Amino acid sequence: MSLDKKIVLASGNKGKVREFVKMFTDLGLNIIPQTELGVGDIPETGTTFVENAIIKARYASEITGMPAIADDSGIEVDYLCGVPGIYSARYSTLGGDNGEYGGETKDENNNLKLLDALKDVDDESLRTARYQCILVYMRHAADPTPIICQAAWEGIIMKEEVGDNGFGYDPLFWVPEHKMSSAQLDPDIKNGMSHRGKALRLLHEELTQLYKK
Repeated sequence: MSLDKKIVLASGNKGKVREFVKMFTDLGLNIIPQTELGVGDIPETGTTFVENAIIKARYASEITGMPAIADDSGIEVDYLCGVPGIYSARYSTLGGDNGEYGGETKDENNNLKLLDALKDVDDESLRTARYQCILVYMRHAADPTPIICQAAWEGIIMKEEVGDNGFGYDPLFWVPEHKMSSAQLDPDIKNGMSHRGKALRLLHEELTQLYKK
């Protein structure tokens, strides 16, 4: 079966689009964001990162008739039994909360809620966490064996926000190897060690084999 080199990316995020386009240019793949193809968002009803990524990829492929790539990512805090996990992007609005933690943005409110959840945890060894990224590639909407790539990035949740780079939980995510937060890292260094950067390189290896057969 000849695979279409036009691939729909189940995202309209401009930063993600640039990242994916750059990663797969050498394979001759044309990565097109779903927003350019009239594909809207679909409710993420899965209970795991894998399920949600598959839901998004399958929907984008079904609507466009093209192969699809989707990702799902978030942060797991060990002391909180993996919370916020798949709910990372909307953490501050869960459980009846209205998201108002005094922050000016959704990211700030999420971070403030996480700090509040860990306010009584002083031991650094109990504040361990990791970013997770799942990337899914589906040849078509009925693909029974999608390619799934998973990567993690280990760190520690700090007691206050530090740094202006990055987004999401980056200002709270301490990177022991560099003794600074993810939001303080040079972007090139961050991409070399981050969960998404590692997952992208794994997917590149898989698609290299697939498209060069």
